[in-house]
Amino acid sequence: MLLIMETTTPLIMENTSEKNTATFTHLSTLSQYIIPFGNYIFPLLIWTNYKDKSEFADHHGKQTLNFQLSLLLYTLILALIAIPIFLTVFLQNIPMEAVFNDHDIHIRNFNFQANIGMLSVGITAVVLFGLLKFAEFFLVIYASIKASNGELYKYPLTIPFIK
Repeated sequence: MLLIMETTTPLIMENTSEKNTATFTHLSTLSQYIIPFGNYIFPLLIWTNYKDKSEFADHHGKQTLNFQLSLLLYTLILALIAIPIFLTVFLQNIPMEAVFNDHDIHIRNFNFQANIGMLSVGITAVVLFGLLKFAEFFLVIYASIKASNGELYKYPLTIPFIK
């Protein structure tokens, strides 16, 4: 009787050092909260140093950078929607007066009803930006855990800029 066993060879064999490098690549994006553009600089430095040494670190480095670049693109699109809307609405209502009492703010000469549609779109863009940043934080943590466990991870809604 001939027994045929299917063998699956993993494409990537990772060791603890590779797992740590991939995990740190993801976590380095959180440096954006301390250092401007740290979410691009540190993952790029780590990835360029380890991409030729480890397929596992190369995969996670590309995923990290692609995710950050995708978020940058989404943020720019939301800003291009929200900023002109808010500027237009407020510039149309220039003779607006704000009166500050003890605990109240009264805005006079501002026509909310005429601008409610544009303000709704602008506020929606700002809320989407907030949700994007919130999701980013948790996705980075999740990707770090996956890398730490030796698993390949692909961020959702990511444009593959670096292949």
